[in-house]
Amino acid sequence: MKRARRQTVEISISFLDVISCGFGAIVLLLLIAKTVEFTASDESQTTPNNQGVTVLQEQLFSLRGETQKMAEILNSKQEQLSELDKSIARLREQLASVNRQLQASAQVDTTERDELILAQQILTEEMQRLQQRGSPNANQLIGGIPVDSEYLVFIIDTSGSMVDFAWPKVREELINILDIYPTVKGIQVMNDMGDYMFPSYRGKWLPDTPGRRRAIIQQMTYWRPFSNSSPVEGIQRAIQAFYASDKKISLYVFGDDFTGGSIHRVLNTVDKSNRRRGRKTPRVRIHTIGFPVHFLAPGGRMETASRFAALMRELSYRNGGTFVGLNSLSETR
Repeated sequence: MKRARRQTVEISISFLDVISCGFGAIVLLLLIAKTVEFTASDESQTTPNNQGVTVLQEQLFSLRGETQKMAEILNSKQEQLSELDKSIARLREQLASVNRQLQASAQVDTTERDELILAQQILTEEMQRLQQRGSPNANQLIGGIPVDSEYLVFIIDTSGSMVDFAWPKVREELINILDIYPTVKGIQVMNDMGDYMFPSYRGKWLPDTPGRRRAIIQQMTYWRPFSNSSPVEGIQRAIQAFYASDKKISLYVFGDDFTGGSIHRVLNTVDKSNRRRGRKTPRVRIHTIGFPVHFLAPGGRMETASRFAALMRELSYRNGGTFVGLNSLSETR
């Protein structure tokens, strides 16, 4: 017997399909909504972090720039400090040098002060002597000079001050001295450096004739060798060239100032050249004539003139001569 088949209810199948589709759609919507929420959440979390990193990077770059500037400023300050240290070191060296110079100058000043005091005393004595004698004429000025010599050497300062202010007077005094020696065996003329007026007669005596005396006076007009205003060289060369034990020789030193070193050193140097071994008497007489250029000419150097007077007075005294200090540059002829 056949079983009767139950009829299929189509509505229930369709309903299930609809329910399934709806459920699937809901699930899909939930998945989509969840994904969008997660994405939005990630973006909302990521954006502030990225901005913070950017700000930090900018701050880092800014700090690096400021650090570089500070480093440059520091280097500049260190260079300035180094320059200041060098400047301080140089100033200390200069200060030490100045202190050494002050100490040296103090010693020199002491020596020069002693020499000036000596010169002032000598000049005072000389002025008193001249005042006591009154106003002497030319022949009296050279009076008192021993005239026992047979040979004469003139050592003349040819510096600018002598040539410019005293040269006519120098010529006149040269003539006066020659006049008190009517006849000698030999004459020679040198400057204070030992340079000869007549180089062809170097180391030899000029014959004493009227013509030779006139030639000497005429040559004085043009004779201008270099001078250092110190008679030491001329005196030494004259003694070395012309001294002889059988000759009576006198040196006449003309000058107006002394710009050399120590007066005592000059005196000792001349003593060594002009002393005989074992004897106190000098080899040659040394007479000195002082011209008052720096006492009368404008801008004169009183200090060097005073030192010259002190030196010449002592030099003539030690070497058997006479010091004559003139009180005028005017010619009397």
